[in-house]
Amino acid sequence: MNKLIALVAIAGLATVAIAKPAAPAAPAAPKAEAPKAAAPAAPAKVEAAAKLDIVGTAVANKDFSTLVAALKAAGLVEALQGKGPFTVFAPTNAAFEKLGKEKVESLLKPENKAALTDVLKFHVIGASVKAADVVKMKESSKTLQGSAFTIEVKDKTVKIGNKNGMATVTSTDIECSNGVIHVIDSVITPVAAEAPKKDAPKADAPKTDKK
Repeated sequence: MNKLIALVAIAGLATVAIAKPAAPAAPAAPKAEAPKAAAPAAPAKVEAAAKLDIVGTAVANKDFSTLVAALKAAGLVEALQGKGPFTVFAPTNAAFEKLGKEKVESLLKPENKAALTDVLKFHVIGASVKAADVVKMKESSKTLQGSAFTIEVKDKTVKIGNKNGMATVTSTDIECSNGVIHVIDSVITPVAAEAPKKDAPKADAPKTDKK
């Protein structure tokens, strides 16, 4: 009897154990999100390099060192740093060499400042004239020297000058803050003004003898 009671009690406990609901499963831990890649930084704005004026552009180019020396000797640096606009047909060092060393050295002397100034001003126009305009012209506008030069265009080659000599334009449209530079391979010189012709003295009328 006691054994029967014990078995019934064990069976009851087993039933209770089976009937007890299982504890709820622990919720799954949320998945950690992968860190977002940082947005690429906006590229910094590249400021356009400021254009130099005509003199500054010439100084920055080693092929114009003789021209710069000539501008200084003639006292034209400040003028060509002005507002402009200017168009400069700029001779290279090689162009000055064609004149000969002695000629260049002579022009750079203080006593020849007036002659040097005339030569340099003959290469400058007081307006902005691009290459596209030059090829349509047969003669330049008046230069700062006061006279104009001839323009010849043949087989896409542009030459400027006068009866003293012609120079070939080798590079064009170098833009500056106060104008434009065209490069030439020779120095051009203005034609010297001809002295006014003097009238020949009138011959005295032959004297007639009075009777």
